[in-house]
Amino acid sequence: MSPLPDHRPKQLTLGSLESEILSILWELESATVKEIHDRILSDPDRELAQASVTTVLNRLAQKGWVVCHKQERAFQWQPRISQEEARVLQAHAQLNRFLAVSDPDTVAAFADSLDVASLDQIEAIAERIRAARQAKKEQ
Repeated sequence: MSPLPDHRPKQLTLGSLESEILSILWELESATVKEIHDRILSDPDRELAQASVTTVLNRLAQKGWVVCHKQERAFQWQPRISQEEARVLQAHAQLNRFLAVSDPDTVAAFADSLDVASLDQIEAIAERIRAARQAKKEQ
């Protein structure tokens, strides 16, 4: 798993339209409101005002997910973190929520339901923790 990114959005939870627009930006790497709007409207069953795309992009900027740059006469929107970095941040947040439960019975129930593939992943995680501890000792 990758390390936590330097930039972290202020809010990790996203609405469905926010997630959709962010996915479009990850795919295109950079886009104008019109390009995003056109992509959404490529589905004939969709209706969405271009102003709504602008509103959502501004909301994503406030949350720390995207940034806007003016290029000539248009505004270009770009994601501030990659899709992989977003997955790492969301996994980290989920792990912290799980660890916050701190109820041994809940953790035991989780452990009892692990399959062989999960156990291999846990062993890989444990090995990385051991390596990180050893690296800290050697510093």
